[in-house]
Amino acid sequence: MEGLTGITLCATMDILAPKQDHCDQLALLLGECEPAKPWQMMYLYTVLYITGFGAAGIRPCVSSFGADQFDERSKDYKSHLDRFFNFFYLSVTIGAIVAFTAVVYIQIKLGWGFAFGSLALAMGISNLVFFVGTPLYRHRLPGGSPLTRVAQVLVAAYRKRNAPFSSSELIGLYEVPGKQSAIKGSGKIAHTNDFRCLDKAALQLKEDGVDPSPWRLCTVTQVEEVKILLKLIPIPACTIMLSAVLTEYLTLSVQQAYTLNTHMGQLKLPVTCMPVFPGLSIFLILSLYYSTFVPLSRRITGHPHGASQLQRVGIGLAVSILSVAWAAIFERYRRNYAIEHGYESSFLSAMSDLSAFWLLIQYCLIGIAEVFCIVGLLEFLYEEAPDAMKSIGSAYAALAGGLGCFAASILNSIIKSVTGSSEKPSWLSQNINTGRFDYFYWLLTVLSVINFCVFLYCAHRYKYRTEQGVKMEKQILANIKEQPLSG
Repeated sequence: MEGLTGITLCATMDILAPKQDHCDQLALLLGECEPAKPWQMMYLYTVLYITGFGAAGIRPCVSSFGADQFDERSKDYKSHLDRFFNFFYLSVTIGAIVAFTAVVYIQIKLGWGFAFGSLALAMGISNLVFFVGTPLYRHRLPGGSPLTRVAQVLVAAYRKRNAPFSSSELIGLYEVPGKQSAIKGSGKIAHTNDFRCLDKAALQLKEDGVDPSPWRLCTVTQVEEVKILLKLIPIPACTIMLSAVLTEYLTLSVQQAYTLNTHMGQLKLPVTCMPVFPGLSIFLILSLYYSTFVPLSRRITGHPHGASQLQRVGIGLAVSILSVAWAAIFERYRRNYAIEHGYESSFLSAMSDLSAFWLLIQYCLIGIAEVFCIVGLLEFLYEEAPDAMKSIGSAYAALAGGLGCFAASILNSIIKSVTGSSEKPSWLSQNINTGRFDYFYWLLTVLSVINFCVFLYCAHRYKYRTEQGVKMEKQILANIKEQPLSG
């Protein structure tokens, strides 16, 4: 909220921004506007980073906190959890739709100050509603800092890196007695053979003494927490490509829309409203999800929820490939049309005969991809993360989204430097009609296909925690049956 308030001040106070006299869109593109002073840029970056830090604190926690409200002992827990994550992402989508419509309308009619001010006011109201409802929430016991526990495992494993597993000094793998683990809010986690090097952190030696330091000796559960976090990394990492494609769409497709006819009958839609259509497709898909997709996919897969979490992520990644491939096909057609009809140099003029609503195909496909991939990923990370590290699992998804933005920025810089020169424009030229956005979209398609293949490999190798638990229980029962009866 403080960040949004600061941005509002930046948009309303003349002293915090450079003069805007005679600074229209063309002058901005030609670099003829007055540049901001260094201290003005410093102020802007500060409030932007404050806003970013606030969002980073909210995003991984809000979905986990909402899921914590359901009782895992309930027989309908899985169904409720599935519906919650769909409803959560639907709420996020509604917020995006409002931002691309109502807030854009306020900006056009009243200016940037009122637009950012409305966002700051909305954030203030949401904070008030949240704190009023605090007594009604269900809270998990705080398990302490998860980063500290991870650091303890790494330090303890490093200290005992030379200790053999078959030593005369070895007592065994350390775990506290009883049913409860030493970590508040977490049950015990059975030992697995993955990442054996980390098991050194739980090696209890005679030299450890009676009351060892957690930086020297960790419990099996604490070690298994770190193993789980490591095993989860490849799945959200495979969604970075989808986030990169989404980031590219927010800029490239808007540039495409500037050259197209955005009239809907007598109504002319602002170009800045075009990104609202992925949100509308998400809203539609989530509304039809349980009435259409789940019954249909249940017949195909036999899964009670229509598809497993990893299957939904895979569906989303596959649909994103179709989206970016269509974007490449349409951009090639749009560019050829512009050149054939003499629009090559007038890239800021809309072509009256070619509708911008052809972009809806790629928008709707990427919206469908978001529904399956992001919602499936959030549910997957929440269920698979250790009991006292649910927010870390959700943070993986937010981190993947942030890395996707950085990846898109880095990729753009590389493409501009490699494909552009003093003699010819780059693929991402400001003049979209002389650039080659279609080549860039095909590059994204190839990268998305490679990423999808990597995901299929990682998903095939991944074993759900519930599957491992059932397998371990069967193994224990088999060992009991094989033991001879005494007496």
